[in-house]
Amino acid sequence: MSTELLAPLDLAFWHLESDAHPMHLGALAVFAPAPGVGPGRILELLGSRAAAVPRLRMSVRDVLLPVGGKAWTVDKDFDVHRHVERVVVADADFMAGATRLAGELMERPLGRGLPPWRMYLICGADGGPFAVLVKLHHALADGMRAVAIGAGIFDEIAAVTSARTAARGRTAVPPRSWLPDPREMAGMALGRIGEVGRALGVGASVVRAGRLDLWGPSALTAPSSGTRRLATADLDAGDLQRVRRAEGGTANDILLAVVAGALRRWMAERGDSLPAADPRALVPVSRRRPGGATASGNRLSAYLLGLPVTAADPRERLRAVRSAMDRNKAAGPLKGAGAVAVLADQLPPLAHRFGAPLAANAARLLFDVLVTSVPLPRSAHSLGGCPLTALYPMAPLARGQSLAVALSTYGGRVHVGLVADGKALPDLDRLAAAVEDEFTEVYALVTGTDRTPVS
Repeated sequence: MSTELLAPLDLAFWHLESDAHPMHLGALAVFAPAPGVGPGRILELLGSRAAAVPRLRMSVRDVLLPVGGKAWTVDKDFDVHRHVERVVVADADFMAGATRLAGELMERPLGRGLPPWRMYLICGADGGPFAVLVKLHHALADGMRAVAIGAGIFDEIAAVTSARTAARGRTAVPPRSWLPDPREMAGMALGRIGEVGRALGVGASVVRAGRLDLWGPSALTAPSSGTRRLATADLDAGDLQRVRRAEGGTANDILLAVVAGALRRWMAERGDSLPAADPRALVPVSRRRPGGATASGNRLSAYLLGLPVTAADPRERLRAVRSAMDRNKAAGPLKGAGAVAVLADQLPPLAHRFGAPLAANAARLLFDVLVTSVPLPRSAHSLGGCPLTALYPMAPLARGQSLAVALSTYGGRVHVGLVADGKALPDLDRLAAAVEDEFTEVYALVTGTDRTPVS
C-alpha cells in the first residue's frame, strides 16, 4: 500500500510537536569494534539496511479527507543519504562524548517534508567503540514498534528479513477485496461502541485525576527550554532478579522503586526539600498482543503511579510501588486517567490539529515524569560483525516535563537512558549516578550482600 492514513494517536503525536518539544523517541546503541571493520563499512550497512525497511521510506502528507487528516505516503524521492550521517567525538572518554553529542542531536526536530527518522554513526577518534543514535518520530512508532524497526540494522535481523522478503517474492499472495466481510463490519461496529464507552470512562477519570495543586517547585517542573541532555546508567539484570525473588512483584516494580529512591537521593544531594506529595509517573503500557496482527500505528495506554519519593525506607518504597501497580493491573490498561491515549482514538482528525496545544499543556496536570520499559530481543546482536554491548532507550519529553526515564535489558544488563531538559537538569549525570547507587543499596538491603556500583 502506497498511502495509509495516520492512526488517531499517531496524528496526535504529530500535532503535539513544536520546535521546543520534538516528539521523537530514540536509542543509543553501543558497539565494540571488530578487526577490519571501519566507519565506512558501518555507514554503508546502516544506509542499505534502513532503506530496506518499507516504513522508513514513508513521509507524512496532507489529505483532503478526512478534514485535518494526514497520511503516510511512499517518498518517491527517498534518498537514504539524507537520513544517515557520521559524526566524530574527540573526547578521551568516548561514552561521555557520545552521550553529550547525542543530547545535542536529540534537540533537533525531524524535518517534516522527509520520512521522519535519522541515524547517526558516532565514532571516536581512535577507532575504538562506536555508537549508533536512532531517532524516530513518535508518530512513526511506539516503543515496541520502534524496536522492531530499529532492529533491522542488526546483522541477525537483516539476514532473516532478507530471507523472508525473498520468500514472499516467490509466493503469490491472493488479492483481498477492499470491501470488508459483513460479519467483519458487525464486529467493527460492536468494537467501536465498546471503545467509545471506554473513552468516556477514561475521560471522567482524567477530569478527576487532574491537579490544580501541582507538585511543588523543583527542577522537574521548570519551564521547558527546548534543550536536551542525556545520561546513562547500568544495572546488573541478575541482581535485579535476585531482588525480585526476595521481595516479590515484577522486575519493573523494582525498577520503578529504584527510580523513586534515586530521585529522593538526588534531591538530597542538591539540597532540595522533599515535596509535600509524591510526584506522578506516567508508565506506558503496550496494547499490542503477543502473536497478534502487527499494527503500524501506536498502540499505547498507560498507568499513573505515585513515585514514593517521600518514603525514607527502600523496602517501604518497594512495597508502595508493588501495591500501586497491582491495583493498576487489576483495573487494566484501558481504565483510569493513565489511559488518556485511548481518548485520542475517539477524536476526529480536525480535533487533533486544533486541540494539540491544549492537550500538550494539559499533560502537566496529570503527571510529572515519564518512566517506561522497552523490551528488547534477548539474543546477541551485531552490526557488521561488531558486537552490540549496550542499548540505551530514550523517551520524548512532554511539554512541562523535564525528565523522562527509559529502561531496557540486554546482555545481562539493565540499561537506563535518561533524557532531560538541559537547562532544568544540568546535573543529570548526578541523577544517573543516583540510580546506580540506589540499586546497589536496595540489593544490599534485600540480599545482605554488598555490591560495588558499576562505573
